[in-house]
This record gives sequence, structure tokens and C-alpha cells, in this order.
Amino acid sequence: MSEHRAPVIPPPVVVAAALAAQRRLAGRRRGGPVSTTAAGVLLAASAGISVWADLGFGAAKTSINPLHPEKSSTLVVSGANSISRNPMYLGMVGAVTAHALWRGSARALLPALGLALWLDRLQIPAEEEALQATFGQAYADYTNRVPRWIQLPSTLIWLASRDRLRTAG
Repeated sequence: MSEHRAPVIPPPVVVAAALAAQRRLAGRRRGGPVSTTAAGVLLAASAGISVWADLGFGAAKTSINPLHPEKSSTLVVSGANSISRNPMYLGMVGAVTAHALWRGSARALLPALGLALWLDRLQIPAEEEALQATFGQAYADYTNRVPRWIQLPSTLIWLASRDRLRTAG
């Protein structure tokens, strides 16, 4: 197993850099009503999944420090973490993508792509390695059940079946 060290730059700092790069790439440009509406919907969904995940970590009383994933005391597999192994990062990428839509600039999508690649290739592998070392088979089972990012069709089916079960019961 190769050793991935967590990057020394916190993901929120990378998000801020991506937003600054978008502003530079898009200038004063703003999107029209359709892209602005899409940006609002995506931003709300992104914020929602991030807050949902943060609440889950808070309830589990475990660390969310991305610079020290080895300090996690509990493997959170419920709530937002039942549809994505990285819901906070999904929310970050969604928010930066929403900003590009709001700006109405295809070039402003480049920093969102860069953020997603940075998270996927540098940050997440280090966290996964630390979680595997800490939680062993439980983490391996979790990675087999839940995608790293999200599988939208299966997630929508899962949410629909949960709602059906609630109304049937």
C-alpha cells in the first residue's frame, strides 16, 4: 500500500482559491436567469449535503479535520455519508460549480474541475488510507457499499424507497 500524506493546505483554502480564480476568469460577467436559478438550486443542495454531513460528524463526536484524518474516532456511515463517502467535498465542489453557473462562464468551470481533481487525487486518497488503517474491514465494507462521490440514479432510488417506506408505515 502506498502512503498518501494529507495535503497541508486545508480544503476550504483550496475552495477560496478556486473561487478567486473563477472571479478572475469570468471578470464581471454574470449569468442569465436560467444559469442563476440553476446556480441557486445547486448551491442550496451543496450547502444542504455539507450541513447534513457536518451534523452527522458532530453527533458522532468525531474529527472532521482534513489535515489529520487519522484522528477520526468513529466511522460515520449514516446520513449524508450513506450516499457519498465525501459529502462535504461534494458540497464544496457543488458550491464552486454553482459559482461558475452564477457567473455564466464556461471558463469559470475550470477551477471547479481543478478542485475536484485535487480532492480526488490528493486529499481523499490520504483520508481513505488513514480510515482503512483505523477502521479496517468496517471501512472496506463501507467503500464497497457507498461511492466515493455519488451515484445519482441509485441515490434517487434509495431516497424514493425510504420515503415510500415512511408513508407506508
